[in-house]
Amino acid sequence: LQGIVQAYKSGITLQGNTTSLGRWDFTGSFFFSISAITTIGYGNLSPSTVAGRIFCILFALFGIPLNLVLLNEIGQLMLLGVQRCAHRLEEAFHWQKKASLLIKTCALVTGLLLFLLLPPLLFSDKEGWSYEEGFYYSFITLSTIGFGDYVIGMNPDRNYPGWYKNVISLWILFGMAWLALVIKFCINFLE
Repeated sequence: LQGIVQAYKSGITLQGNTTSLGRWDFTGSFFFSISAITTIGYGNLSPSTVAGRIFCILFALFGIPLNLVLLNEIGQLMLLGVQRCAHRLEEAFHWQKKASLLIKTCALVTGLLLFLLLPPLLFSDKEGWSYEEGFYYSFITLSTIGFGDYVIGMNPDRNYPGWYKNVISLWILFGMAWLALVIKFCINFLE
């Protein structure tokens, strides 16, 4: 069994020696990079050589802080957009607190749709997961828990489009920024 697991990790399946899972092509490498610097770490893919491990350590040492800066900037831009919309509504309709509450609610609903409610439909189509499994994957990924029980693009029986992992990588970055804002609002509310 250990031999089969090791062979699978190396890209060998029962159907033959294949790299069709896209583990180390550009999109697979990009996805690995995103999962490393976001600290998701699904556990299904890792460097197997000493040089690869050393590179991964150095990459993470610089990549994680840079990613945190990037996520903070994306989150600030999202927040700025929400604040500008609220300000325009206040000016147009002379609403005070109502505009802010309305825009924050719209931003929350839009984020819920883009990052948690609609992606499971894509995962159902591309991965064959149920909607609940896709929703679970969405939250576990964006919250950086990353158990590794569900990982996109790993089913050897499915054909994945070239854009799939790249789009999911961008979804992870923007979704993490959005979820960080939601968590920040929850913290402020609880405090």
